[in-house]
Amino acid sequence: MNPKIKIGAVSYLNTKPLLYGIERSDLANEIELIVDYPSQLAKKLQENIIDLALVPVAAIPSIKNAQIVSDYGIASDGNVVSVALFSHVPVNEIKQVYLDYQSRTSVRLAQLLLEQYWNIKVNYLPAGENYIDYINGTNAGVIIGDRALKQLHNFGYIYDLSAAWKAHTGLGFIFAAWVANKDIPVDFTTRFNAANAEGLNHLGEIIAENSFPYYDLHTYYTQNIRFLLDEDKKKGLAKFLELIQ
Repeated sequence: MNPKIKIGAVSYLNTKPLLYGIERSDLANEIELIVDYPSQLAKKLQENIIDLALVPVAAIPSIKNAQIVSDYGIASDGNVVSVALFSHVPVNEIKQVYLDYQSRTSVRLAQLLLEQYWNIKVNYLPAGENYIDYINGTNAGVIIGDRALKQLHNFGYIYDLSAAWKAHTGLGFIFAAWVANKDIPVDFTTRFNAANAEGLNHLGEIIAENSFPYYDLHTYYTQNIRFLLDEDKKKGLAKFLELIQ
């Protein structure tokens, strides 16, 4: 009997459409699904604890034998809404920025944009569990995922990092991709790709199963998140990895 393929994923709302099909396909009997923060999934892939994971793309250069194994992931083309710099003052008045500990990609994107797009120098602060409470005065913070959606009405200035990237480069952006650290059987990856796509045909069911009063999930899934990693998104990924080297 072949050992189960260990797959890592996050439990954010933006992954629900991808996981929908995976959890309901015949793959469910062939995998062990592990849920964790994006940054922790990257670490587990680096340490060969898991075989395949939806990881922040900034981690790809640090993963031995890294290879993207699906046409689907978490991407954007303009406003993504759930990855942003939150502040009570305009960006040019920000002095310090708390960096969300959950995702390396969003942190590196924020640093790159602050330095190369907004052209400001700030101090970066490590973010603890309750760091959002400390975003005040000239202290800003990068907030991602569901927590970002919950904060949309609590700050006077919200700078969408994907929209800023689009303005800076003209390209789409990939936040997370399914990355393996070893060769995965072709038959499995073909079925895995199809399972990722399946959830996109059931957005109504997914929205119904996930009550979320803070932001309209139909808008989020159809206008903000882009799940297909097309050529434009891949060009954006190549540009991002080049800039953060």
